[in-house]
Amino acid sequence: MKQQLVLMALATGLLSVPAAADVPGKGWIKHEQIGRILAKKGYQLTKIEADDGHWEGEATRAGVTYEFHADPRTGKLTKLQRDH
Repeated sequence: MKQQLVLMALATGLLSVPAAADVPGKGWIKHEQIGRILAKKGYQLTKIEADDGHWEGEATRAGVTYEFHADPRTGKLTKLQRDH
């Protein structure tokens, strides 16, 4: 019975462990470089993290917050949209 309760808890996520945050991979440019790329476009980097194979974060411009994704090797912005 106890084993069944543990299995049910695992199945429903009650005992789930949060996934570890992604880390930059080999060959990724440094997050400071992403900050410089954004600054050249008039944005100020406020948050950045490695996520699902790319840099992801938030930046502001003129008091508005934007969400972005950047290629981890080139720094090219692949997503830049106003955060709602």
